[in-house]
Amino acid sequence: MPKNPRFSPSSRSRTTRNSVRVIEVLAYPSVQLLDVTGPLQVFATANEQIAEAGGTPPYVLRVVAKGRACVTASSGLEIATKLLPRAGSGLDTLLVAGGPGVDAAASDPVLLDWLRQRVKKARRVTSVCTGAFLLGASGALDGRRAVTHWSYCAELARRFPAVRVEPDPIFVRDGAIWTSAGVTAGIDLALALVEEDLGRATALAVARYLVVFLKRPGGQAQFSEALSLQSAEDEFGALHQWIGTHLAGDLSLSRLAHEAGMSERSFSRHYARATGLTPLRAIERLRVEAARRMLSETRLPVKRISQRCGFGSEETMRRSFLRVLATAPQDYRRRFGT
Repeated sequence: MPKNPRFSPSSRSRTTRNSVRVIEVLAYPSVQLLDVTGPLQVFATANEQIAEAGGTPPYVLRVVAKGRACVTASSGLEIATKLLPRAGSGLDTLLVAGGPGVDAAASDPVLLDWLRQRVKKARRVTSVCTGAFLLGASGALDGRRAVTHWSYCAELARRFPAVRVEPDPIFVRDGAIWTSAGVTAGIDLALALVEEDLGRATALAVARYLVVFLKRPGGQAQFSEALSLQSAEDEFGALHQWIGTHLAGDLSLSRLAHEAGMSERSFSRHYARATGLTPLRAIERLRVEAARRMLSETRLPVKRISQRCGFGSEETMRRSFLRVLATAPQDYRRRFGT
C-alpha cells in the first residue's frame, strides 16, 4: 500500500513521549475479528499519520487475553495476544471486543475480577458490539447509558436492569465509559476517540485514508429504516426509490397503490407481506428517519423540517417521533445535533 499522505498536525495533534497512550484490547476465544482489528487499524493509522508528519506515534497497542499466546476468532483466524497484564499496571484505554464467545468470557470469574480491577486503572473504558455484555457483567455499566448491536439491546437491558440501554445510537459516551453498536461501529468509536485525543484534523486524515466516513455524532442511527425495507426490493424497490424523493408530497394509500400499479387492497396486502409493515407505517418511519438526519446535521427550524419531510406540522412530527423513537424532535436535536 502507498504511504499515508502527509499532513501538518495541529498543535493539538502534536505528541511527545510523555503523551504516549497504552491501549489494550481484551480478546477471548470466538471473539468477533472486526471488533478487534477495526479499532486497532484506526489507532495504528493515527500512529502512521503522526509519524509521517514528524511526530511521535501516540498509541501503544496491545491485544491481551487470559492465559493464551493467541485466540481463535469466530471467523477461524488466529489472533496473536499477550497475557493479561497485572491488574494494577497503568493504561490509557481499555477496549472490550464482542463476539459469540462473550457469554463464556462473562462467566469466567477470574477474567471478571481482572476486568473490574482494570476498569479502575483505565482513563477510559470502551466496548464494541456485544463486548457491552462483558462490561455489564463486571458492573462497569451500572447506572450508565450504553448501547450494543441493535439486535441485542433488549437482551442487554433484560440481563442488566441497572443499565440504561439506548438502542439507537452508533455509540454512547457516559463519562469515561464508551460503548458502541455492532461490528463496524467500533471503527466509528475509535475515530471519535482519536478525535478526542488528537483533534479533528488527525481523525479526518485517518478516516480519509481508511476510506470511511468520520461519523462524529454518536446519535447517528445504527439501524436504517431504508435498510430494513430492502427485503422487499425485488417487488417494491422502485417504489421506495420514488418515495425517497417525494416525502413532502402526497403519499396516501391511493397514490402509493397507483405508483405500484396495483389496486389499494392488493397493494396493502402485498406490501405488508413483503415488509412486515403497513404502507402508512412504513412512510411514517421513513419520514422520521429523514427528519432525524436533518435535526442532527442541519440547523433548519423544526417547523421547516416537518414540512420538508411531509409531516405537515410540528405537532404531527412530534407525535411520530414519540411513537417511533420515544423522544421529541427538540430533545433528539439537543442530544445528537452537531
